[in-house]
Amino acid sequence: MVLLEQLKHFPETIQFNDVIAHIDEHYEFTPTAFQNGETTNQAGQNNGSCKVFSFASIKDLTKDETLWLFGEFYREDVLKKPEGNDHQNIRNFMKFGWEGITFDDNALKEK
Repeated sequence: MVLLEQLKHFPETIQFNDVIAHIDEHYEFTPTAFQNGETTNQAGQNNGSCKVFSFASIKDLTKDETLWLFGEFYREDVLKKPEGNDHQNIRNFMKFGWEGITFDDNALKEK
């Protein structure tokens, strides 16, 4: 199933590794620094989050759609443990949304 169709119809089945594989298949990635609410990520730090946020931005996804792309990390580690302190990029995005995201450069380029 195409990732965006899966996101539309069965978001709860998305696996993070499948999202990264899809992005890697269709885009060239250049590590870039990005700000996510209260979290600053240097270039090369949290590349998975950088890829997901960049892809979601390119595809004009909503905040909720973007969160589902984090797959089991969002469903299991964050939603089931709302007081946790892991996965700060996901937690900050839940709080600040797209208004909190800024990239120093373009991280993804279509192949």
